[in-house]
Amino acid sequence: MSLIVHKYGGTSMGSVERIKNVARRVAKWHAAGHQVVVVPSAMAGETNRLLGLAREISPQPDSRELDMIAATGEQASSGLLAIALQAEGVPARSYAGWQVPVRTDSSYTKARISSIDDARIRGDLDAGRVVIVTGFQGVDPEGHITTLGRGGSDTSAVAVAAAIKADECLIYTDVDGVYTTDPRVVPEARRMAVVSFEEMLEMASLGSKVLQIRSVEFAGKYRVPVRVLSSLTDPLIPLEEEMVSGTLITFEEDEKMEAAVVSGIAFSRDEAKITLLAVPDKPGIAFSILGPVAAANIDVDMIVQNQSVAGTTDFSFTVNRNEFARAVDLLKREVIPAVGARELSTDEKVAKVSIVGIGMRSHVGVASLMFQTLSQEGINIQMISTSEIKTSVIIDDKYMELGVRALHKAFGLDQAPVEKA
Repeated sequence: MSLIVHKYGGTSMGSVERIKNVARRVAKWHAAGHQVVVVPSAMAGETNRLLGLAREISPQPDSRELDMIAATGEQASSGLLAIALQAEGVPARSYAGWQVPVRTDSSYTKARISSIDDARIRGDLDAGRVVIVTGFQGVDPEGHITTLGRGGSDTSAVAVAAAIKADECLIYTDVDGVYTTDPRVVPEARRMAVVSFEEMLEMASLGSKVLQIRSVEFAGKYRVPVRVLSSLTDPLIPLEEEMVSGTLITFEEDEKMEAAVVSGIAFSRDEAKITLLAVPDKPGIAFSILGPVAAANIDVDMIVQNQSVAGTTDFSFTVNRNEFARAVDLLKREVIPAVGARELSTDEKVAKVSIVGIGMRSHVGVASLMFQTLSQEGINIQMISTSEIKTSVIIDDKYMELGVRALHKAFGLDQAPVEKA
């Protein structure tokens, strides 16, 4: 029998009845002889409620105390799930991250996992128990509770799976797999039975909300097979059917996968574009602009430096819309006086649209078809970024959905057959 990690999101744990359904599903796997570790999120909305209480008391609460508060949501759901499993006749034991322990650095509210001690987990599994480990949290070298940031339970689950060398990590969500694009934007979007790790990493980084990018990075580093599937199906669905449902994120690339030139369309509305006009075109100018931005812990995405004209150039880059105001303030206050730019031009109403596919490695003309398709829809491209398996463009955000629908059709993604993994 297999060693399996189950991860359940906040929607799956959103009520007592849903927690009971999770317990029934886990009990089914346990009864079939599998060893199961479960990593649950807090009940839907609970983390926001707790952090909201903190901000009612103080607009800028201490980050260490925020982690103390936020971590209790997963602790409650883990204990409730253990009780629900015991009610199903399944021996179960829950642990907080610090009890395992899941060791992290000390970056409160966005800590990174450094190691996981699997001894306690293995001891309980060998005793025939289902083990429940709180997602989203750990403990730093000084013994302080830390949390991993939004979506951190995905990372916890994959990290636990890597630590115990699980056969597969099942990420149960409120969707039934990874789609060619968001079905809310393109109703013809299709679920993919299999997607490569590289494609999933690109899609997660480009705006797909199915998995947190750090969980995909963990899966890649430790080669953990991950399956995304729905928790909203009948919990007593036959195990053989459930084991091949959803989307498998795999490291094996076959000819069939490469035949699909583009596998998916990713997009993000959370973009803002900043341009410094007429900056001196000299060595080190990019660092002079982006060095202070990086030092302020502001992530930069796409970068374009125009051709030099009369010794000056225009320098554009994008940041997350949440960081836009802070980045502009920093540039006006520190960077522009230092580099001597003529002026600052900004646009908060842009979106990023990307095509992704490992088949792009072996096919020519893919980017050309993307640009042609957008042109035919009257959509102007403001910035372009490419890698071996993706091409991204920045466009006006009011054309984003039109662009995604047009590209989805142009690359035949609405016609691709859905095959079982």
